Amino acid sequence: MINAIVSKAQALLPGVAPGHVGAIIDHASQQRILGYINEAEKEGVKLLLDGRGWATSQEAGTWVGPTVLMHSNKEDKALKDEIFGPVLSVIEMQTWDEAIAYENTNPHGNAACVYTTIGAHAAYFETKFRAGMIGVNVGVPVPREPFSFGGLFGTQSKYGCMVDITGEGCLEFVTNKRKITTKWAFPFGVGGGEGGGNGNGGVVVGQGQLQEQHAPDRASFVGAM
Repeated sequence: MINAIVSKAQALLPGVAPGHVGAIIDHASQQRILGYINEAEKEGVKLLLDGRGWATSQEAGTWVGPTVLMHSNKEDKALKDEIFGPVLSVIEMQTWDEAIAYENTNPHGNAACVYTTIGAHAAYFETKFRAGMIGVNVGVPVPREPFSFGGLFGTQSKYGCMVDITGEGCLEFVTNKRKITTKWAFPFGVGGGEGGGNGNGGVVVGQGQLQEQHAPDRASFVGAM
């Protein structure tokens, strides 16, 4: 499988057409990505595919080509940090539980995925991953509406103790709840006049005594930006 990944990544070209990989957003980001690759190489990480050549082979723009790193040390920085570039870090595990345990030590808790053709295998991972978004044969498992993008409680992909950063969670974060409870009494003479009423509030005159009829209580919710 790793060989197939490297082969497909190696066939990608710089550009924006299908089968191409776009440029890095700016020079600072490019240098950050190249720094991770350089550091990994110094630490003994095996470069199965080295995309650093794109940084100098293109006439204009800031580029880094697809890069695949094969790690042997679980503490490698490029394996643990979010690089935000075309860099794939790979480490081999001996068992499913070892792989799940290592995945669940990731502090981000944003997403995890498993590739399989067997439903029972997928279910095993789905229930054990510690992440807010789980993918089965989907590498970037961002859900569709109305579900939100975001991580799991207690991880770095939460904003403090808030819920997901989009959807209803975002509304909770950027709004203040104001609760308004009202009770209205109709003015004298409304609702049928002396000795009567229309059944929907007003004044009822009976046995020489005025009795107010109140409209039903109303409660409302206001969300203020």
